[in-house]
Amino acid sequence: MATDMRPNPYGDDLGGREPLEAMADTPGRIRELVKDWSDAQFERSYGAGKWSARQILVHLARKSRPRRQRQLTQPGYAAQAFSQDDWMPIDEHAGARAALDAYTSLRQMNLAMWKSLSEEERNRKFTHPEYGELTVWWIAAQLAGHDIHHFKQLARI
Repeated sequence: MATDMRPNPYGDDLGGREPLEAMADTPGRIRELVKDWSDAQFERSYGAGKWSARQILVHLARKSRPRRQRQLTQPGYAAQAFSQDDWMPIDEHAGARAALDAYTSLRQMNLAMWKSLSEEERNRKFTHPEYGELTVWWIAAQLAGHDIHHFKQLARI
């Protein structure tokens, strides 16, 4: 679905892939990548001052439904900005495997939701403080690319 809105910041990661296909595929790729990792490996990072693998998984698990539900059900919804880094200490003690399980389960639920959307729902507009006016479907593409972006970070670890 073409849009003249601000470009997807994860568009390069998504490439030409269809967002729902990528959303269906990436959680399994992440699970396969980390399936034999030790607890110590989950604490490694892909760069100095960057999140550990465990923190990336916590982040992916949190990036889930509350905003999607509001975007779909509240006319005139305006997303609120927040800092992911400020949120990280809240879940500092969350385990990597629990976060992975939460992420993959929530992505399955979200995928079912995304697949069920009508054209009208996909085109429902809302505003975002950084990106301006967006559609719900723009978010689908952004989330799909976002997952791939973090998969690449995990692969570097």
